[in-house]
Amino acid sequence: MIKFDDIKNSSEIQVYIKKADDSLSVLGYTEHSFHHVGKVAQQAKELLDELKFDERTSELARIAGYMHDIGNVVNRIDHAQTGAIMAFRILDNMGMDVSEIATVISAIGNHDESTAVPVNAVAAALILADKSDVRRSRVRNIDFATFDIHDRVNYSVEMSKLELNEGKSEVTLHLTIDTNICAVMNYFEIFLERMLLCRRAADYLKLKFKLVVNGVELL
Repeated sequence: MIKFDDIKNSSEIQVYIKKADDSLSVLGYTEHSFHHVGKVAQQAKELLDELKFDERTSELARIAGYMHDIGNVVNRIDHAQTGAIMAFRILDNMGMDVSEIATVISAIGNHDESTAVPVNAVAAALILADKSDVRRSRVRNIDFATFDIHDRVNYSVEMSKLELNEGKSEVTLHLTIDTNICAVMNYFEIFLERMLLCRRAADYLKLKFKLVVNGVELL
């Protein structure tokens, strides 16, 4: 059985993650390297753990989270589908069970908001984990004077936390935004589609999705 540690310790996967992030750096995108994929992997697993999914499903979500952005090594456009195909080849060569490969690649292929659909619990957890990773430290540009709107929005986020309520009926993305850097409306201008996707992912998991910015519920 292929474990998460097998994925994390794979030199092949490490190269694809590094090279994909290098390409995105040239394009001016935020950080998509080991910090991002590691955080997404852990968040996806923890969410399914809290919802009492079986241990293997949670581990598959962790695996999908770690591999979800490797398609960027080919091109940012359609990177979800490209990454799914790459993941199929890698996981097949590693000897993963066919049914588990199908679950992982369907999640990877459905994580980008332009084409995403929460087709299974792993995909839903991946979507919520990925789209909630908004933070200042992902901004690469060090010259504030040249920030575009994406830089400003990400840089303005001082805290982001995805939280499941005690009754396990609601999942809330809590954000603290410095409104001197970016107005809340600018956040919606960039991320509204992502937040609506999070709502659909939460619906699949039979949860209500809420967005709370600076203590105010907005969605």
